Amino acid sequence: MSRRRTLVTGFPSSFLARRVVQKLLAAESSTYVTCVVQAKFHARAEEALRELGDAERKRVDLLEGDIAAMDLGLSGREFRALAQEVDVIHHCAAVTYLGADRRAAERVNVGGTREVVELAEAATNLSRLVHWSTALVSGARRGYVLESELIAPSGFRNAIEETRYRAERIVLEAGARVPATVLRPATIVGDSRTGEIDRFEGPYLLVQLLLSAPSDLRLPLPGRGDVPLNLVPVDYAVDAGCAIARDPRSVGRTFHLVDPHPLTTRAVFERLAQEAGRPSPRGSVPTRVAAALLRAPGLDRLAQAPRAFLEQLGTEVVYDARNTEELLARTGIACPPFEQYVATLVDAVRLQQAARRAQVASELESVPEHDDPLEA
Repeated sequence: MSRRRTLVTGFPSSFLARRVVQKLLAAESSTYVTCVVQAKFHARAEEALRELGDAERKRVDLLEGDIAAMDLGLSGREFRALAQEVDVIHHCAAVTYLGADRRAAERVNVGGTREVVELAEAATNLSRLVHWSTALVSGARRGYVLESELIAPSGFRNAIEETRYRAERIVLEAGARVPATVLRPATIVGDSRTGEIDRFEGPYLLVQLLLSAPSDLRLPLPGRGDVPLNLVPVDYAVDAGCAIARDPRSVGRTFHLVDPHPLTTRAVFERLAQEAGRPSPRGSVPTRVAAALLRAPGLDRLAQAPRAFLEQLGTEVVYDARNTEELLARTGIACPPFEQYVATLVDAVRLQQAARRAQVASELESVPEHDDPLEA
């Protein structure tokens, strides 16, 4: 069996990249994975590799570099060797936090993608560049968004949407020279079976708010609540994305990895409240003023949510997924309904909050007692 060399960017800082590495190693026994890792993340990368089995760990190489630097921050010899060996690239590296600094988003999302495309163009045996984009490249567009289009919206709500749109544009413009597949997941949440996630943001802010609010407080819903909130668990996104990437029919095409039957924002909030043991939301607050109005006692946590997430709750958009449905038709891979994994997501936040409380209590107990200097 011939050996395959796959480059995965974003490891280990990207939760998506870590899951893609795990999936590739588990599903493709002939695949060897190379990860370009910044020096400051090397120890973290080694720790992540220790979570793999011995046989899988031996099929991963770490190259010190920086995907946003010229030639990925590699030496000329390393870059040429990688270009000769690699046959698949999974480009997962991206700044995704909605409140991130614009310069960081520009450097990684745009500059990093440009460098990865240059490697793809130099690769002599490349069969596929898999670009992990996001459904949010549609920005503030409303209505029906096709997989086959990348239309600049009238405005972007934040630097992440804008820079990721520009990154996808770079990949599409290289399509005549590079066999590329573009994957656009909706908002990614934790594993539908274990709840595993790297950080709590986006819809998790609603969960944290519910668990932290008084048990009898009926919270208002940010926005009208009648627009779809498209969420996908990370295990579905990775399973579907890797299956699509292996399919020869995916070259030159774009795929929305979305929930085909998304719940409305109100329905999501109601199910989260039910699992959190809180009353259903009452009334609503316009998204444009939610951050300002929700500073009352018990509601101040929601005001910390990035404005972009609140605006997502008020943007009525439906993502076409016919390309995805076509290629996954006989794979058995399907996005689970939100009702199936909502309890797992809420439990993950509960466990994290409990662990944090235990840590604080432990730190307080470890503070040494001092004699009162005023006592005789």
